[in-house]
Amino acid sequence: MAKDESFDIVSEVEMQEVDNAVQQAERQITQRFDLKDTKSEITLDKHAATITVKAPSDFVARQVIDILGSAVVKRGIDLKALTWGTPEAASGGWVRMTATIVNGIEETLAKRINKDIRDEKFKAKVQIEGEKLRVFSPSRDELQKVIAFVKDKDYGIPLQFTNRR
Repeated sequence: MAKDESFDIVSEVEMQEVDNAVQQAERQITQRFDLKDTKSEITLDKHAATITVKAPSDFVARQVIDILGSAVVKRGIDLKALTWGTPEAASGGWVRMTATIVNGIEETLAKRINKDIRDEKFKAKVQIEGEKLRVFSPSRDELQKVIAFVKDKDYGIPLQFTNRR
């Protein structure tokens, strides 16, 4: 019997690229005429995987988020990787918005992806391994069908297909 082929379904974001996008957005904010004197801030916490935008009003905060979004897209990161929270009132009448950076697939979503693949009756096995899924099949063609199927579905987070063997 031939050895099974496999690949991993993961959701990973390169933190260095996010850091570069935040720095680029900060430069754009200091150069834009309408945002130059607003004293808006963007901070990245790499350990907590969060981005915080602090601005004097909700409107300015949304503009800063748009600038950050365009910088993130230019760096090749999907916007689905940032999950923005609701605006919070900060001291001095300022507004703070926090985004969490998606890294890894949650267990409930992993189970849903697993169920969707099984429901399509592919000749493939799926294992949930922590924050990733490993898909096995004796046929590479079957694995390519699984990849195409998962790409067509929208799970709300960016998915990558790695570690093909």
